[in-house]
Amino acid sequence: MTNTSAPPARPGISMEAAQRRRARLAEQMRVGKLTRTLVTPEGAEIHLKLATVAERAGAFTIDVAIQWAIVIGVLLGMIFTLNAMGMDQANFAFAFWMVFYFFVRNFYYIFFEIGRKAATPGKRALGLRVATRDGGRLTADAVLARNFMREVELGLPLQFVVMGLGSDQVSGWMALFGLAWSCVFLFFPVFNKDKMRVGDLLAGTWVIKAPKAQLMSDITSAIMTPEQGARFAFTPAQADAYGIHELHVLEDVLRQSTPEIKQQVAERIRNKIGWGRTIGETDLAFLEAYYAALRKRLEQRMLLGERKTDKFDTGR
Repeated sequence: MTNTSAPPARPGISMEAAQRRRARLAEQMRVGKLTRTLVTPEGAEIHLKLATVAERAGAFTIDVAIQWAIVIGVLLGMIFTLNAMGMDQANFAFAFWMVFYFFVRNFYYIFFEIGRKAATPGKRALGLRVATRDGGRLTADAVLARNFMREVELGLPLQFVVMGLGSDQVSGWMALFGLAWSCVFLFFPVFNKDKMRVGDLLAGTWVIKAPKAQLMSDITSAIMTPEQGARFAFTPAQADAYGIHELHVLEDVLRQSTPEIKQQVAERIRNKIGWGRTIGETDLAFLEAYYAALRKRLEQRMLLGERKTDKFDTGR
């Protein structure tokens, strides 16, 4: 008789361990689909992990809850103030509240995403941030474009739904139209590989898992000897020329780039910090020395509560 049962697990591996291994492999494959590689102008590769639809939805839910807490708190404060003053200005108060709600609904996201962390409280709670798809600096224009587009994606269709709450046939069609419109935009991130909203598509942005705040691990060869430290004595101003973002890029350059790219990056840094090349100085030795000096300087600043994100950040 033919044995049709499943093949036994390998010796020494329990069924539970095999199931955990399969689940881990499946998770790695899923995460790999959301990993993107950017090539910086210096030629270094940066690996970014995109936020999932569930993470973006969770961050949006937190942000909406915060917004409603704000507008409801303001509404209750207005009602209490009007009652205490004995004023009957319900229409004026409601109009003011609607304008206030419009500004909160739109400028809440702009206020937080245009800042240094490029993330709303909801995104920060889930470890997310907004980034440009070309690896450049997130500009105010991109933040404005992606957030004003949200009004087209959700604000207008929801207004159609509200206006369609009447009992006549026209109202019913308006509600159906608004619901269909909002569904198209709501499910747009589900059906594109980069999990982008339409606003992201137009603004050239995406939402990524935020890099860890702590610095990356040391490169073994970048630990300088006393002789190297004396030879490459960078001033604090020279070490302050770059931030954590550039430190990560420099680590990628040291780990996996070609000698030609190392030469180009070394020349860029020398020109940036005003470093004169000495006789016998190699590009690799210079980059390793500057990496160690930059890392040490950033760690000193972080101990003082100062976090320099990139070369554009004054850290003040």
